[in-house]
Amino acid sequence: MTIYLGLGSNEGDRKANLGNAVRRLESEGFRIASISPVVETPALLPEGAAPEWNKPYLNCVISGEAGWTPAEALDRAKSIEAGMGRRAGKRWSPRVMDIDVLLWHDQTVHTGDLVIPHHGILERPFVLTPLLHLQPDLVIPGQQKTIFQLTEDIAPVPLWMGVLNITPDSFSDGGRWADPGALEPYLESLAGEHVQILDIGAESTRPRAPQIGPEEEWCRLQPVLQRVQDQLGNHRVRPRISIDSRHAETLEKSFRYGVDMVNDVSGLSSPEIISLVREAKCDVVAMHSVSVPADPEKLLPVDRGAVLQITGWLDKKIEQWLASGLDLNRIIVDPGIGFGKTALQSMELLQHCRVLRSCGLRLLVGHSRKSFMNAFSASSFSGRDLETLGISLALCQQGVDILRVHDPVMHIRAYRAWSHIAS
Repeated sequence: MTIYLGLGSNEGDRKANLGNAVRRLESEGFRIASISPVVETPALLPEGAAPEWNKPYLNCVISGEAGWTPAEALDRAKSIEAGMGRRAGKRWSPRVMDIDVLLWHDQTVHTGDLVIPHHGILERPFVLTPLLHLQPDLVIPGQQKTIFQLTEDIAPVPLWMGVLNITPDSFSDGGRWADPGALEPYLESLAGEHVQILDIGAESTRPRAPQIGPEEEWCRLQPVLQRVQDQLGNHRVRPRISIDSRHAETLEKSFRYGVDMVNDVSGLSSPEIISLVREAKCDVVAMHSVSVPADPEKLLPVDRGAVLQITGWLDKKIEQWLASGLDLNRIIVDPGIGFGKTALQSMELLQHCRVLRSCGLRLLVGHSRKSFMNAFSASSFSGRDLETLGISLALCQQGVDILRVHDPVMHIRAYRAWSHIAS
């Protein structure tokens, strides 16, 4: 019997508060199955709210089991809130910790103190988004739509995936992390700004990049994974770790280091990778590409729309994945901006992300600093973060689930401001 609890904090050290609440719930007998990514959203404020109430929330959802009744769950939640310093106050006032009982398997509860499903799920992106990244096909009791379908009506809060290229020849940041001493402060900045995903890659996929084997890839990757695990591995609430690789041998070894996701630029076609992710039950990004590394001479046909070609590719892949026993809940689609697409085709895909997402799977877009921007930017690849940011905010409006960028901290700061006005 799966229980879903919502956790939120907008006072004090918000992320530490979430981690503290998780540990306290575990000590009370809650057996955690999964913890969602953390999302930040503006506070819900009533008309005439005090200015000091305007503090953004960090929210996440945890799923698991416990030998409690729903009423006992509410009692424990209130006890933990009080133990963490939550003070009695007006509704919507800031709080160190807020624990909501969101779902109790397929049960409904209506008492004076408790309503399950929680009445706020359907209209709150800060609840729907964490649920989306735990179980997209979850149906709330009494509803007809899945969580994924609900986020087609209410755009999800985007997750930010930070790029960590540990290669000497990536097109915009090759060699940046050659100095091991540079990694620790970078990881601290990601955690401090609540970046949800860290994507680590050790093979460049730039046009005509030399290919490397899994042995060399692992030699580059393993020391960095070890440092990431040492720095973040003990945190109950931390960024998810993604491995950007198309080699099954590399991915298998990386799972020993607590990796949460696989980013497969070869489109989840390898039987070995399919077998690995099926057994690991982890999220996996399947990217469309005409060739890897990217080859400017190999492109999608220009006599048909790029969106139509990508959705056709995806329809066929979904059939193959289902036949292979993969759980579609765990698959995220990346249209592969720049990988076998002209600049105009890449921009067409970016303009029609809602259509791509309507295929029924979560959508990741990796547009950061790419060459399609040559049409409107004279900046070097490494100097294109402002152009990237402009496109990112347009993608947020389209409900893209995950945005893969080279400077996630800048993006989160900009989105934080944008969300206070756009909401």
